[in-house]
Amino acid sequence: MTDIRDLTPHMRRIRLAGEDLSRFAKFGGMHIRMLFPTREVPDPLWPVLGGNGLPVWPADDRRPVARVYTIRALDVEKGIIDVDFLIHTGESVGSTWAMQAAPGMKVGIMGPVGRPVRQAEWYVLGADETGLPALARLLETLPAETKGVAFVEIANDGERQKIANPTRIEVHLLTRDGVAAGEDRRLAEAVRSVAWPQDGSAFGWFAAEAAAAKIVREYWRDTLGLAAIRRWRLPIGGVALPD
Repeated sequence: MTDIRDLTPHMRRIRLAGEDLSRFAKFGGMHIRMLFPTREVPDPLWPVLGGNGLPVWPADDRRPVARVYTIRALDVEKGIIDVDFLIHTGESVGSTWAMQAAPGMKVGIMGPVGRPVRQAEWYVLGADETGLPALARLLETLPAETKGVAFVEIANDGERQKIANPTRIEVHLLTRDGVAAGEDRRLAEAVRSVAWPQDGSAFGWFAAEAAAAKIVREYWRDTLGLAAIRRWRLPIGGVALPD
């Protein structure tokens, strides 16, 4: 770990440094599996590659805890990976680690994991803070001619952050303003209200608390008849569907 920066009161960006990071750019390079030390296992042993190509994990008393996070930015030449962490109360290995992070600390990473987003001419995107790093990464890497609409739910105006969006996707911010995360239905309802184009290729992507993801998933699948549901391997509920 080489750098720590608070983007908002509850979003912390941590820069990781390593060698030979080119494999993390494969398959769209959206997500990694991070391996965290914990209070119970402060000095874990990292898994090694077995003869069958699968990881061989240490015994439980030396095993790190694994969680999936988004690669917010990757620079293979400089050997750095940026990962954004939502800082919040409650039982969260990643958030707890990020709050205590300091330059020089070590963490393990594996991957990349997950599937790349299907290329399309038009997108509908939705995320709360848990899915925001991935949604922001999409906005910053999709082709400039891409059209569509994106909805981002945040706690309040203090959680706004800059996203370099070169696309033609319209971004709308929704603030909960005191409503607890997972209890505000406006994000799911906003995504459900979007009229999909009748021509051209289109793709829907959603990453948020499980209750909101369930609403969107069932609407896209059961009401609109969209197919090929895929769950994103994020630490939250999520769904992505092509037309």
